Amino acid sequence: MSQAETVLRRPRPLWSLGLLRSEINTTFRRWRTLALLAVLAGVPVLVGIAVKIETGDGGSAGGGGGEHGPAFISQVTNNGVFLVFASLAVTLPFFLPMAIGVIAGDSLAGEAGAGTLRYLLVAPAGRTRLLFVKYATTVTFCLAATLVVAASALVTGALLFPLGDLTLLSGTSISLGEGLLRALAIACVVALSLVGVAAVGLFISTLTSSGIAAMATTVGLLITVQILDTIPQLHAIQPYLFPHYWLSFADLLRDPVYWDQLQKNLGLQALYTVVFGSAAWARFTTRDVTA
Repeated sequence: MSQAETVLRRPRPLWSLGLLRSEINTTFRRWRTLALLAVLAGVPVLVGIAVKIETGDGGSAGGGGGEHGPAFISQVTNNGVFLVFASLAVTLPFFLPMAIGVIAGDSLAGEAGAGTLRYLLVAPAGRTRLLFVKYATTVTFCLAATLVVAASALVTGALLFPLGDLTLLSGTSISLGEGLLRALAIACVVALSLVGVAAVGLFISTLTSSGIAAMATTVGLLITVQILDTIPQLHAIQPYLFPHYWLSFADLLRDPVYWDQLQKNLGLQALYTVVFGSAAWARFTTRDVTA
């Protein structure tokens, strides 16, 4: 092959952006993706209605949602913005990562099962570039899913409860505008907290040609790790489990902000991304997809 032919076959940056845009459009047009986003959008509505009914009878708001869930829910009746924080605390342990696991697990295994993966590799994408596009699409879904939860919670909170200045967990009062900015920052942190799950799911997706098997394995692993993170006898390994610092986003509601747990969380997600992203690359670049 001549040098000119090699240059022509080499993927151009604009072509790569086109592939990423096409992959994102395809992912978000699937009924499964839309159904996942609809379920995530419905959770804040259910939480808001439940709190409204409970407090309307003169009771005090409470409920599940992890360490910070009850604290946030108890503040929802005073300020609807707290429904954003409560909804993220409720969805982060299971609903959000489950949705990410479904998208990541099906990213390559689904293509292989449908027989379209070999045709994707005929195009001048290259396995490394295609793997990166699949992961970038999953990360985009992480952000979209988190923002859907936050937006649904904000709209529901505004309709059912009053809005105004926020009292942070440290007791400091801030304006509504600053509170909304903190809510956006928290949504971004939650999205970044899920990139480790996305990398794990992508790696699992390279191990099989069955999309259903990849999705089930990813979700099953997620549930298992969540259980391990709650067993006191395993405290020595828990700081290395990807969900261990997920609820550290609550530290953004303090003045000053506590950065220690947040940095550990983002560093751990970066570590999982590097390790399982490298494992996915090693597997995918040596995998026989012609059969």
